[in-house]
Amino acid sequence: MAEPTIAVLDVDGTLVDSNYQHALAWYRALRSLDVIEPIWRLHRLIGMGGDQVIQAVGGDELEERIGAEARKRQGEHVDEMIDEISPLPGARDLLLAIKDRGHRLVLASSGQPRHVDVAVDLLDARDIADAITSSEDAEATKPAPDLLQVALRKLGASPDDDSVMIGDSVWDVEAAKNAGMPAITVRAGGFGDEELREAGAIGIYDTPGDLAKALDETPLA
Repeated sequence: MAEPTIAVLDVDGTLVDSNYQHALAWYRALRSLDVIEPIWRLHRLIGMGGDQVIQAVGGDELEERIGAEARKRQGEHVDEMIDEISPLPGARDLLLAIKDRGHRLVLASSGQPRHVDVAVDLLDARDIADAITSSEDAEATKPAPDLLQVALRKLGASPDDDSVMIGDSVWDVEAAKNAGMPAITVRAGGFGDEELREAGAIGIYDTPGDLAKALDETPLA
């Protein structure tokens, strides 16, 4: 029989419905520092590492001037909205379906550890996941491959082992490509199908539950 595949799953926006809260938190954090950036533009950045958002908004000068404080305030605004975050339809079913097929599973989030803890508890996934990552585990965040590489190392695996990334944004797909992994996506990130395909997604599904029902069409068959 084939060796089990390693499934590396993004958490925010893929398993829990949190992308819009994160975008609004960035807007509020920046506005409190006298920087107005349209929320739709901030939403387009959700999925890349939070350490890269300010530079993407305003370059090195803005990052140097307000980056650390903006990230602190953004995290606090997420704290205020944390009770509004819920699992996406079928998210836990997807985790169970992956494990039922004998695969190993890593929840690879680049979020702040306290927010990752909330999401994992919402999914009741501590006994399902073989490993969990947060922003503290990688030096470079998505679209760099570091977080996915850390996920493999936590299982004692190598880049040559069969693995697949499941995410919701072009940043997830690009990180997977940089790590040499195929990527499957759900639409909860708000990116268009064409964008996700152009980034390299091999499959696109409406919800985690839809993906769970279609696993036999994927490398996780």
